[in-house]
Amino acid sequence: MRLKNVKGANDIIIKGKYYVDNPYQYKGVWNKYFKNNNPIYIEIGMGKGDFIIQNAIRYPEINFIGIEKYDSVVVRAIQKSNELELDNLKIIKVDANTLGEIFSREIDTIYLNFSDPWPKERHAKRRLTSQLFLNIYNNIFKDTKKIIMKTDNIDLFNYSLESLKENGYEIVFKTNDLDCLDKDNIMTEYESKFYNKGIKINKLEAVKK
Repeated sequence: MRLKNVKGANDIIIKGKYYVDNPYQYKGVWNKYFKNNNPIYIEIGMGKGDFIIQNAIRYPEINFIGIEKYDSVVVRAIQKSNELELDNLKIIKVDANTLGEIFSREIDTIYLNFSDPWPKERHAKRRLTSQLFLNIYNNIFKDTKKIIMKTDNIDLFNYSLESLKENGYEIVFKTNDLDCLDKDNIMTEYESKFYNKGIKINKLEAVKK
């Protein structure tokens, strides 16, 4: 998700209440940084932050880290979260390719919400459920590996189902028509727009022990 450049975005981000400027120094010690031993859930590609922020509010017993690489989007998440008091939220600005340099067997769950589908076959390795990224995730998960994915793109969804199965994951839940208004479902910015347009949402939960 990209937005038009925001004037002074970098300064806003650096001063963000929950922004982590150098996440690489916390590899293997994120629980110490959070000052507790609670589970750590990350969202790769958090967009403007609605999903990760609402999760942090609803589940104070879980630590959440929002990950995004575009300044123009991170700044929106920073502005929203600055207005809140949360002990269980961090925001980092990095490319997903570097996650192995930031975490070491300490993540409990990964959220992939409305990721770029990279529809051309020559770009398949860039999909966040490709074997390339699943190999990265293998080294950052703590024990049981859990990936929760939502997308409007049925081709990406079907690709992800097969990729996850081929890499040893069990699909424990899947639907091609998610009940977005279910009380347990927290919507992303994209999801709200798609729901209002009547576009169906695909969701899966995959586990690897």
